[in-house]
Amino acid sequence: MPPKKKEEAKIPLGRPGNTLKMGIVGLPNVGKSTTFNVLTKLSVPAENYLFCTKEPNNAQVMVPDSRFTKLLEMYQPSKSTAATLLITDIAGLVPGASEGKGLGNAFLFHIQAVDGIYQVVRTFEDPTITHAQGEVNPVADLETIHDELLAKDLQHVNGWIEEADKAVKRVQDKSKEEELAVLAKVQKTLNNNNFIKNVDWSPNEVEVLNRHLFLTAKPIIYLLNMSVEGYKKKYNKHLKAIVEWINAHGGGTVIPYSAAYEELVVAEEDKEAFCKEKGAPSAINKIIKAGYQSLGLIHFFTTLNNDLRCWSVRAGTVARKAAGQVHTDMEEGFIAADVIKYADLNELGSEAAVKAAGKMRKAGKDYVVEDGDIMFFKFNPAKKKK
Repeated sequence: MPPKKKEEAKIPLGRPGNTLKMGIVGLPNVGKSTTFNVLTKLSVPAENYLFCTKEPNNAQVMVPDSRFTKLLEMYQPSKSTAATLLITDIAGLVPGASEGKGLGNAFLFHIQAVDGIYQVVRTFEDPTITHAQGEVNPVADLETIHDELLAKDLQHVNGWIEEADKAVKRVQDKSKEEELAVLAKVQKTLNNNNFIKNVDWSPNEVEVLNRHLFLTAKPIIYLLNMSVEGYKKKYNKHLKAIVEWINAHGGGTVIPYSAAYEELVVAEEDKEAFCKEKGAPSAINKIIKAGYQSLGLIHFFTTLNNDLRCWSVRAGTVARKAAGQVHTDMEEGFIAADVIKYADLNELGSEAAVKAAGKMRKAGKDYVVEDGDIMFFKFNPAKKKK
């Protein structure tokens, strides 16, 4: 039998790195800033007028993780750091934003600076809150965002194709020819009314795409903002049409929630008791986790020097690169890593018990870190320069 062909390593779309950011996107007055406030426990302006948000607001939120809570109980560290997610509240978009209407150019520039999108879709009726289009029509709102992101990417790719084509004609450059071929495929994808994220790309193609950071390559979490009563009853007349539209446009994670309900939850001291009394859970933790996961992020734990820490890395990160998150010297002088699986530690109750059961494993530099690993890195300290 011929040897198995080695699979190409999968490269994620988007910026390389582990400090990634979600942006809250939507039309004006759909509940973006209110959503940002309840996610981040901040109080940025969320008034009833178009373009209340002009400059993006940024915040770092803790990623909920019951494993981290359990490890705090077990280790009783003097210091601790949870996993976090960066979130940006971006100005509202209107039809024609790709041509500069409204705050269009600023909006699209700020979207380019984030790595994933929380798209807030208004499903609630409220005559006291102005809708940018004059009526609540979630599918029309979805079409607006879809068309504007796609139009902006088409503008960019048409310009880049023109530049690459000139470069190929001037100098026979194989890399430019390959780039031109990928950009032509992007152009065809967009002209077919499809987003880049919905297409399968080879690792070589992804490398080209990641040099350009297209808007339609970013993952999208659809947040369906309902009225308080609608959320509690789990009903809204628009939900079926919204889900059908999303499924017809590449699919994606859909989370119904109510920003108005979450405001009530945030104000309560005993949030769990309040939600139980009202018969509806808070969706905040679910929203944060979904954003974190959409960026391909996982985290591992370290417990060095009585300091319990979560370290966020992209799924597929190897042990040596993970060590570099803790300190560059650890990556450069990497020897090995001792790894404990969270499930084993939780079951057996202590590191000593895990070691005694032979369940601590020694991992080399190419070990692929798994979500929830507890890791102890061994390394040669860097030699001091004379």
